Amino acid sequence: MSLTRDGVFWNAFGSHAAVTVQAAGRLVEMMEHPAEAERIAVEIKELEHKGDALTHEVVSALHQTWITPLDREEIHALISSLDDVLDYLHAASDWMALYAVTEVQAEAVNLARILLKAAEAIDQAVGALKDMKQAEKTLALCETINQLEHDADREFRRGLARLLKERANALEVIQWRDILGAIEGATDRAEDVANIIEGIVLEHS
Repeated sequence: MSLTRDGVFWNAFGSHAAVTVQAAGRLVEMMEHPAEAERIAVEIKELEHKGDALTHEVVSALHQTWITPLDREEIHALISSLDDVLDYLHAASDWMALYAVTEVQAEAVNLARILLKAAEAIDQAVGALKDMKQAEKTLALCETINQLEHDADREFRRGLARLLKERANALEVIQWRDILGAIEGATDRAEDVANIIEGIVLEHS
């Protein structure tokens, strides 16, 4: 059992955040080009597997390390919440491919773009987290992520309202409820990441 393996944890956090940025970018591409949904869904699935492997690496390292850069509970909560974002994102791409959507709601595109912005902010916040001298920057990024989650809530409601207003059929309502809900769920999980990072900063700075 190693005394300390700080690099393992920070590298895994950073790599997971970067993988999520890649996946979110693919999701935006999927929403903008729905005819490519099946191909892009496969790419996102591969990225989700990479995220799972990184999560497993962190959990394994926790059991093999005496001294960790953060409290064990904080490490587990952070990697789990990062993985949750990617899981919801993956679910959204799966729904798109399974339903073979040909026309995409504007709100779905907006939601995917919001999620990408949140993923990018998470990536920056995770990178800054290991240097508590950047606490102010990290907290500002967390605030940005929280605001993006509010924006996503609004787009989600607008998307559902549009379906009702346009009197979409029941199948279409179910399909878009699943797709929009998964993307909005990913932004909710992104807010969870922000809250965990904020708590770590306030505890250790």
